[in-house]
Amino acid sequence: MIILAEAESNAAISILHAVGLDKGCSIGINLKANVKLVSEPQKIDDDFHELFQSIEMVWKENGFPLPEKYGWQVSSEIPIGQGLKSSSAISCAAIKALNQATWTGLNDSEIVNLAVSSQRKCGCTITGSLDDTWASMSSGWKLVDPNKSAQESILLEGNIEEEIIIFLILRGRRTKEIKISNFKEQSRFFERALDSLSNDSIFQAISTNGMAVAAATEDDEAVRICNKLIASGAIAAGITGSGPAISVISFVQESEIIRQSLNDLKYDIVETNFFNNNILELI
Repeated sequence: MIILAEAESNAAISILHAVGLDKGCSIGINLKANVKLVSEPQKIDDDFHELFQSIEMVWKENGFPLPEKYGWQVSSEIPIGQGLKSSSAISCAAIKALNQATWTGLNDSEIVNLAVSSQRKCGCTITGSLDDTWASMSSGWKLVDPNKSAQESILLEGNIEEEIIIFLILRGRRTKEIKISNFKEQSRFFERALDSLSNDSIFQAISTNGMAVAAATEDDEAVRICNKLIASGAIAAGITGSGPAISVISFVQESEIIRQSLNDLKYDIVETNFFNNNILELI
């Protein structure tokens, strides 16, 4: 078996859920999904939405060539179905691998468009995940309009320069049905999060957005956890995506206090930081 191409993309956390106001914002974190395009068919574990079948269909629908014989191998650090953008990361990595193997020459915007179309086709997203997919492809945050093409979608963008530690509270796979109407009812919360984001108060936006998602999903436990951690010194805490994972943001100098607070929880904790493509390119 030969590796025809290999690519990776990263997970992300939410700053603004796209359902609430038809605008979304996410930021990449340093958990990776690696996808290899290989010369023999392979069994793919945990492809519950048949995402790879959708990727192949979208690729062919756009007139791009597929190898005569091929398969996929996936290795990922990203928990599935918890709001950490695993589908966006895997879609981007797979399309980047196809782009390499077939010398198609797609740019980032074109890869993002194909990844969003693939996720929509397989039904693993309610918004199209344009903000999540941009976050899986590039460093920093982008506020996007999910109803536009990737190239035209970016409304605002920026970076987080501070030395930050991110704690991810993994509360298992999502089990609750996501109802769009419940998110629309929390529009005032989402508007506050958008105002904070527009004023470059990213951490406030993360917390406010998390409160809105908790209200929309009736997740009282998330509210209790986030309030406790902010009282302990976290600079932000909120549900990411539609949950149930919670992202907790801390300055490095306060991180030990947050670790001690997290020890009281019964959930698995992952530590990471924000993805910075510029730093990686210099190494």
